[in-house]
Amino acid sequence: MNRLLWLALALVAAPAFAASEDEAGDVSEVDKDSSGPLKDRVRPVSGHLFLMDGRFEVSPGIGLSLRDAFWQKVGFGAAFTYHFTEAVGVSARGTYNLSLISGAAQICDPVGGGCALPTEAELSTANGQPANVSFGRMSFLASVDLQWAPLYGKLALFSEKILNFNMYVLAGPTFLLYGPPGATEFTVGGNVGVGFRFFLNEWLTIRLEVRDVIYLEKGPAERAALPNNDSFRNQLMAEFGFSMFFPTIFREEG
Repeated sequence: MNRLLWLALALVAAPAFAASEDEAGDVSEVDKDSSGPLKDRVRPVSGHLFLMDGRFEVSPGIGLSLRDAFWQKVGFGAAFTYHFTEAVGVSARGTYNLSLISGAAQICDPVGGGCALPTEAELSTANGQPANVSFGRMSFLASVDLQWAPLYGKLALFSEKILNFNMYVLAGPTFLLYGPPGATEFTVGGNVGVGFRFFLNEWLTIRLEVRDVIYLEKGPAERAALPNNDSFRNQLMAEFGFSMFFPTIFREEG
């Protein structure tokens, strides 16, 4: 009789024990998932592929003026930057600009002769003589800029590739020569801008930048006695180039 009682209790307890195991789940599957293929497929995106703190940056580039009414500038130059921290750096820039007559420029005959593209002489002389009639014509430009890079990000591309980039803003004084040959003027202005670096590896980036160069341009000498002879110029410049960082290898702090 006792044996039958114990056998009955065992049969009742067995389903309850099995149910408790089912509710708990298969622990081995959880352990396998923590180190299995799912973890290998979903990789963390934290950390930096590229660090700038304590490094020098050499940045050659080609610039182009935007929305230029009279002279289309094409600039060739380079910037040299030292990064004091990951976010803050100071750069020195030098650019030589070729000034070409803009396709948007027109000179119209008030008598009714129509409008035509101006010649270089018409934009560079006053009364047939070289004068500082510049209309935004610029030759050499130099600046000292403070850079701040507040944003570091990553873009997902095709084939699960990740493109690392950062965004920076800059501002500083600008020193430039403007006007036609033989009548150039020197002035001091300022510039502000925003740029992006796209990191290719630990020492090479592609760089895109847009800057607004602001300066005071004097009017022709023979009109110097007239009021409101001077005017402020805003030269919007876009630049495309690349940057090389030295030393070429960085060590991320643990």
